[in-house]
Amino acid sequence: MNNSATDSRAKLSRLALQRLEDLERAGISHLPKAKPQHRQPAMETSIPAETKHNLIQKQKAVELKPAPSKPVPSMPVASTVERSLFDSASGDRKIMPAAERAAALQVIQHEVAACTRCPVLVSNRTQTVFGVGSNTARICFFGEAPGADEDRLGEPFVGRGGQLLNKMIAACGLKREEVYILNVLKCRPPDNRNPLPDEVTNCRGYFERQFEIIRPEIICCLGAVASQSLLSTDRAIGKLRGRFHDYQGIPVVCSYHPAYLLRNPAAKGDAWEDLKLMMRRLGVEL
Repeated sequence: MNNSATDSRAKLSRLALQRLEDLERAGISHLPKAKPQHRQPAMETSIPAETKHNLIQKQKAVELKPAPSKPVPSMPVASTVERSLFDSASGDRKIMPAAERAAALQVIQHEVAACTRCPVLVSNRTQTVFGVGSNTARICFFGEAPGADEDRLGEPFVGRGGQLLNKMIAACGLKREEVYILNVLKCRPPDNRNPLPDEVTNCRGYFERQFEIIRPEIICCLGAVASQSLLSTDRAIGKLRGRFHDYQGIPVVCSYHPAYLLRNPAAKGDAWEDLKLMMRRLGVEL
């Protein structure tokens, strides 16, 4: 037997052993039985007895050893959300089952907490402010951006404006925990300035997905920034309020921001009319 033939068989033996080791590391607990094939007798005896014995023992070890438990990769909830909300066959939007909403919102909340799209906002924030309330709410109150109190506590509308909003919600016969409250921006702008267009663009995907999941019966936009951002318009709040608008099939009411009402108490009467308009749409007379 020449040296080249011996080297070739030894190489094949090493490759076979390596293959079995790779399968073992990959968690393969057994190999399918090969279909009977006609083989040359010489090939049957061409592997040295010692190597053949090693291969057989290795094969038995792989078959007997239980496969290591490995976590099953989970599909991002965001993609599940998209599939459950949109029927590609009919083109109709679907409402996500209530049991799935908390997990879906949590995925977005984690994305928001790790977001670095707006360097100025990232450097200015203490924490992100995602949203709060019932994920089956009939009404979503949509504000502008977190202030100092919101940035400190991580919850929207908890300062003086939030206290007034709580009174507005109570005047509608509701509790804060029965509605859902969120903002256009998830980070506090420096010196509480208005959000910049590119900041709104960077945050749009987040609040749009929140609305997709909750799918409220009505959205109440609080102030010009929220109204203009959601409806993609530059019209003044005075011209937007007093009637219904549409956002992807959801009725939208535009009203004044609570912070504006604190500075201009005379506008509270108009804001009250907006709330009555909203509740009337839900079948409630105030």
